[in-house]
Amino acid sequence: MTTATADGTEVRAIDEGRGPVVLILHPGLDDGASWHQVAARLAPRYRVVRLHRRRYRLDLPGGPGTIAEEVEHVLAVVRAIGEPMVVAGHSSGAVVALEALVAAPSAFAGAVLYEPPVVIGAPLGGPDGEVHTRTRAAIAAGKPGKAIRIFVRETVRLPAWASLLVGVFVSIVPRMRALAPRQIEDNVALDELGNRLDAYKGIDVPIVLLGGDRSPAHLGERLDALAPVLPRAERVVMDGQGHSAHAKAPGQVADVIDTLATKVLRPATDR
Repeated sequence: MTTATADGTEVRAIDEGRGPVVLILHPGLDDGASWHQVAARLAPRYRVVRLHRRRYRLDLPGGPGTIAEEVEHVLAVVRAIGEPMVVAGHSSGAVVALEALVAAPSAFAGAVLYEPPVVIGAPLGGPDGEVHTRTRAAIAAGKPGKAIRIFVRETVRLPAWASLLVGVFVSIVPRMRALAPRQIEDNVALDELGNRLDAYKGIDVPIVLLGGDRSPAHLGERLDALAPVLPRAERVVMDGQGHSAHAKAPGQVADVIDTLATKVLRPATDR
C-alpha cells in the first residue's frame, strides 16, 4: 500500500487480509517485518496494515524525521483507508500510536499499546543526556554495534550479556547496521517529546496496555503510569513473555488484538 502525506512524501505499508482494519506500528530496528507472524494470524479476519515507519525508511531523503512527521504518515494511512481502526503499537511505535490518538482521536476505535517507553520521570538518555552523547559518538565513529549495545544496556536495561549479543548482531548484519543510527535518534526523539501524560488524558477510546512479566521492570512502570491517565485503559500482562512476544508468542499477541478489535470494530458481515 502506498499513499502520500500533505507535503507529498510517500507513505508505505504492507496491506493484507480483508475486513475491519488493524494498523500496526512496529518497534525500533525494524520495518514491520518482525510483526509478520502476528499479521498472518489476524489477516483471515481483518485487513492488517503494517506501516513502514517514517523514521526507519532509509530511502527517504532528509534524515529520520520527527515524531510529528511519523504521526503524519500514520494519519495519511488513516485518510487513505477512510474508516475507524484499531492501532497496535510496539515500543517506540506505541508512543507514535499515542501521539496519533491525540492528533486524531476519531480515527481510532481502540488501541493496543505494547510497552511504550514513554517518559515519566528521568529522561531515557539519563538526566544529562549522557547516554545519547555516547551512542551518537559511537555512530559517528562507525561503530553501530557499540551504540546499540550501550542503548540496550542503559536505556532498555537488558543484562550485559544480552546487550553484548544484540550489539554483535547489529554490527555484523548490514540491514541492522543501517538502521542503528535511526534507533539511536528514535531514543533521542522520545526524550525531546518529554512527559506527555497530561496530553494523553483526553484519549477516550478503549486501550489495552500490554506487557510481559519478563520485560525490564521500567517498562511495566511506564504502563503503570499510563493506566490511571487513560480513561478506558485495561492492563494485560503476558505470562512468561518479555519485549519480543510478537516474535516468540505471536498467537498470544494476536489474540489480545483480536479480543479488543472484536469489541470495538464491526465484523465484515455487518459492514
